[in-house]
Amino acid sequence: MTETSSPRIVIVGAGPAGIRAAAALVEAGLHPVVIDEGQRAGGQIYRRPPAGFTRTPEQLYGSEAAKARALHALFDRLAEEGRLTHWAASSVIAAHEGRLHVLGEGGVEVIVYDRLILATGASDRVAPVPGWQSAGVYSLGAAQIALKAQGVALGRRIVLIGSGPLLTLVGAQLVKAGADVAAVLDTSPRAQQMRGLWLLAARPLVTLRGLALRATLGGRYHAGVTLERIEVDGRGVTAMSWRDAGGRRRLTPCDMVGMGWHLRAETHLADLAGCAFTYDEQWRQWLPKTDEMGRAGNGVYLAGDGVRLLGADGAEIAGRLAAAACLADLGVSAYSAGTDLRKLARLERFARGLATAFPWPEAMVRSLPDDAIVCRCENVTAGAVRESAGFGGEANRVKSLSRAGMGRCQGRYCQLAAVELVAAQADCTPGAVGRFRGQAPVRPAPIGAFLREG
Repeated sequence: MTETSSPRIVIVGAGPAGIRAAAALVEAGLHPVVIDEGQRAGGQIYRRPPAGFTRTPEQLYGSEAAKARALHALFDRLAEEGRLTHWAASSVIAAHEGRLHVLGEGGVEVIVYDRLILATGASDRVAPVPGWQSAGVYSLGAAQIALKAQGVALGRRIVLIGSGPLLTLVGAQLVKAGADVAAVLDTSPRAQQMRGLWLLAARPLVTLRGLALRATLGGRYHAGVTLERIEVDGRGVTAMSWRDAGGRRRLTPCDMVGMGWHLRAETHLADLAGCAFTYDEQWRQWLPKTDEMGRAGNGVYLAGDGVRLLGADGAEIAGRLAAAACLADLGVSAYSAGTDLRKLARLERFARGLATAFPWPEAMVRSLPDDAIVCRCENVTAGAVRESAGFGGEANRVKSLSRAGMGRCQGRYCQLAAVELVAAQADCTPGAVGRFRGQAPVRPAPIGAFLREG
C-alpha cells in the first residue's frame, strides 16, 4: 500500500451534493479530488445507465430529467477540462488522521487531505419482517438501481412494502416500465399521512407530483397495512401475508418483495472522521452534528442526505454551502449563503412533514417474534438481541454479545431495529441505548487489495 500526494480538498461522493461542492471549489480556483463508487457521476437519485442504454432520461428520472442532465453535464465538463480529479469506481473504506484509504481496481491507495467534504448520501432504511432473509427480498433502492442501470425488474410478480415517497416512486417506475406490481403496501395509515400535510405544504408542487404518482398505482396501493410475514419455500419468496387497514388477512402471491421505510443517512465515514452525533427522535436515527453550513469540525464538512435527509434539491444546496464553509475557512471569499439557507429551511420543513406522514414502524419492530431474523448477515434473531439486552442495554454491548451489526453490512440494515428491541427491553428511548461504533473497513475489501509486489 503506497501513500500518494493529493490536493488539499477531497470530496467523497459524486451525487448532487458532491457535484455542487466540486463546482463551487473549481469556481474559486481550486482543484478538488472527487471519489465515488459509481463509474459515472450522478449518485443514486441520478444514477446513469451504461453507454448505449436505450431508455431516455425522461423515462429514467421523470420530472427530474432536466436536473439530472444539468448535473451530469456540469461534472463531465469539469472533469474533461481537467479542473477536478475524478476517482471513479472507488470506495473510501477508512478515514483516520487526515488520510483516506481508497479501494479501487488497482488495490488500496492512501490519500492525504487537509479538508474533507463528505457527500456520502443515504441508503434504504429497512425494518425486519419475518422471512425477509430469504432469496427474492430486496431493498427499494436495489430495485430502483436494477431498473435504472440495467433496465430490468427483479421479479416476475412484485410486492413492495414499507412507507415513504420512495415506496410510491419505485412502484410507479416499475409500473411504467411494464413490470407486474401486484401490491404496494404502506404501513402508514392515511390519517397519519394527513398529519404531515401542513408541513408538506412547504413544497406544494412536489407534494402534488407525489400524489399523482400514487394515483398511477390505482388499486395496488394500500395504506395502514399490517405486515405479517413473507412466505417462502426452498427457492425463495412465494407470497406476502398482510392485513389491510380493516384487519382482513390478505395473501398476495409474488416472487419478489422490495422493502424500505424512507432513508437512512450513510454516516460510517463521518464516524471514522471524528464527527459528533445526535439522536433525532423524529427520524429515529443517529445523525452527525454540524453547523448550518455543514461544518463538523477538524476540517470535515458534511453535505446531502448523509447529514440532512432533504432529497436531491436539498443535497445540491448543502453541497454549495459545505464548499462555501470550506472556502471561508481557507480564507477564500465565497458567495453570500443567505438565500440558500432560507431554501434549506423550507426543505427542512418539508422533510419533517415526510417524517411525520411516513414514520418508522416502531411498534412493528418491537413486536417481532423471537424467531424473526434481525441481522441477516450474522443470522441473529430478535430473541438473541433481547437476551443480550439483559446483560446491559447499551448498543455496543449488545453488538458484542449477539453479533448483530458485525457482518458484511456493518449494521446498516439491522442497527435501527436492534436498538429498538433493546430500548423496548430496557424501557428507554433508542437515543439512550446509543449506536454501533463505526469500524473500518466500512465496505468489504479483499485481502489482496492491500498486497503489492515488493
